[in-house]
Amino acid sequence: MAGMRGKQTVRDMVLSMAVIGAVVAVIYLFLPHDDTDRTKPVDYRIELVTAQRAAPYPVMAPEGLPQGWKPTSVRYDRDAGAAWHLGFLDPDREYVAIEQSTQAYGKYVPKVTLKAENTGRTQLVNGVAWERWAGKKYDALVLRDKGVTTVVTGTAPLARLTEMAEALKGGSTIPSTAPSWPTAGTAAPRS
Repeated sequence: MAGMRGKQTVRDMVLSMAVIGAVVAVIYLFLPHDDTDRTKPVDYRIELVTAQRAAPYPVMAPEGLPQGWKPTSVRYDRDAGAAWHLGFLDPDREYVAIEQSTQAYGKYVPKVTLKAENTGRTQLVNGVAWERWAGKKYDALVLRDKGVTTVVTGTAPLARLTEMAEALKGGSTIPSTAPSWPTAGTAAPRS
């Protein structure tokens, strides 16, 4: 009799687990699931205008990026070497950032690229040679020009970094609409 009672206990436990599993499965199937992207785009126009007025260099921002690019972060810090940051997710959800500063090149670039290193190679962007940097976390394109360093960096592949660098305009380039891309009717850049 004791053996029979042990078998019933195991059988009852298995049946109870099956019923609980079925209830959980039904609840899961009928609850709404939101698979949409929860990353909220930022409107960086005000920060861009502020940085362009305050920075001692032409602040860069993209103009005319194709559909799918999403601005996610923006910051200007006058006290940190007039540092400008504008972050995006590319259409493949890889991170791309524009970083500019008057900080010392040798310290600034490794900091914003998370310790990437100069490969010694260059990438032509709109006819200008940018340094190629590679790292474990981020790769980058780097341009040194008249007291300012511009870095396009992130987890995105070189083609996407180049696409962002090609879209950069300096001066008074203010997107007419943000974060909806592509933009139309942006102001002409100052030279």
